[in-house]
Amino acid sequence: MSSAMLLFTSLAFLCVICARTTRGDASFTQLDGAPPSKIAVVGAGIGGTATAHFLRQHFGPEVRIDVFEKQEIGGRLATVTVNNQAYETGGSIIHSLNLHMQDFTKQLGLKYRKSVAGKMAVSNGKELVLEETDWYLLDLFRLWWRYGISFIRMQMWVEEIMEKFMRIYKYQAHGYAFSTVDELLNSLGGSGFLNMTRRSLSESLLELGVSQRFIDEVVAPIMWVNYGQNVSIPAFVGAVSLAGAQANLWAVEGGNKLVCSELLKLAKANLIRSQVTTVSLQPAGESFQYKLDYTTQAGIASDIYDIVIIASPLQQNVNSGISFLGFEPQLAEMTGSYHTMVASIVHGYLNCTYFGFPDPKLFPFTSVLTTEMADLFFNSISSICPVNISTVFRRKQPHEAGVYKVFSPKPLEKDELKTLFKSYYSVQVTEWKAYPRYGSSQEMPPMILHDGLYYLNGIEWAASAMEMSSVAAKNIALLAYHRWTRQLEMIDQQDLMHKIKTEL
Repeated sequence: MSSAMLLFTSLAFLCVICARTTRGDASFTQLDGAPPSKIAVVGAGIGGTATAHFLRQHFGPEVRIDVFEKQEIGGRLATVTVNNQAYETGGSIIHSLNLHMQDFTKQLGLKYRKSVAGKMAVSNGKELVLEETDWYLLDLFRLWWRYGISFIRMQMWVEEIMEKFMRIYKYQAHGYAFSTVDELLNSLGGSGFLNMTRRSLSESLLELGVSQRFIDEVVAPIMWVNYGQNVSIPAFVGAVSLAGAQANLWAVEGGNKLVCSELLKLAKANLIRSQVTTVSLQPAGESFQYKLDYTTQAGIASDIYDIVIIASPLQQNVNSGISFLGFEPQLAEMTGSYHTMVASIVHGYLNCTYFGFPDPKLFPFTSVLTTEMADLFFNSISSICPVNISTVFRRKQPHEAGVYKVFSPKPLEKDELKTLFKSYYSVQVTEWKAYPRYGSSQEMPPMILHDGLYYLNGIEWAASAMEMSSVAAKNIALLAYHRWTRQLEMIDQQDLMHKIKTEL
């Protein structure tokens, strides 16, 4: 989230971005080598729209691609309007090394949004324990004085992890795919990456020699604002979160959700604004097809597809509304649940006295993060900029009425709003199941649900981010293509770095 990007201007982080399941019988492949007639993608967030784009690349122009979306295109890349200006409520930052998102932006002719500088602080509920200044060297000295070399140890750890994860772009450029999240992670970082999905972030950092104070006052606030969860989350998703907590970030002019709508156009996909209610297995000679029932204004409609990709969470507490019929054995229910995050967009006057600044003109921060130990009713509060920034734009000062984003575990009560704001004109609340509720003992969901039925969102249980969804989209498109064309040697290959070097 944008409030975390100011925390590590001194750190040079890189960014990125399953239960074992059988690959399914390759006999579902069309024996005559014909391409599929129709492919369905359920969900038009960044994962679903990117999948449609990659499917078009691999299967060619003749295949019909239908994308179903019951709500707005963009999914969790949402905006709200305040005084005729749109503001991000969902995914708001992209790292400069998020290569898929970068490539989408270039292909679609979109522009990078102008960045507006600001400073950050961390509150423990009683005082500000960390304050960013205008002087880079002073910030470095303060980090060293309070935390020793903890931040250097963590920086080196994150850089090593992300350097290995960047291998995925080479693998995908050469057309390789993976049938499970575990296979993907293992190909990138071996057992080390797999273990990182099963042990906590705090445990991993303490083992590195990172101090408990640094974890409490620096790492925990980043987890708190990015995922609304504490440092007991798995080390891998923690590393992804930490990689995003630095200044080398960007966003799309006009809103990140533009990437989704433009990808649909580029893919020449048919957008069907409907709720898919059932996916039914239909035997078709020696292979299978899938019947999708979906709601329309006229009632229930249906269509038959050769390949179906579910690009929306299937966990019970998300209420996907999709039933799977005719599968023997029945498809297993997705374990785990999604964590509730509340984003409140408030137009008003910040109560700077609450943060120890009676005179708002002396309040220098645009973002205040909180520690878990603070036990406050909010996770963070940030002065935010609209998705369209003109050359004359300036961020509102604290003594002026500005637009703020407040993250909290539940909707803010009136007295809580009055604590944070002296007065306010409007409050717009977005409450959603934003991220998986991470635990250190969970198994990764499968990517392959049936021969031609795939699940994209399993990748979120390794780490949830726009680029992770884009990586998963490319992988699912490659996986579906190779399985359809029987190029199984392109799936789950071992020692890929050596193999790619020999190919070159």
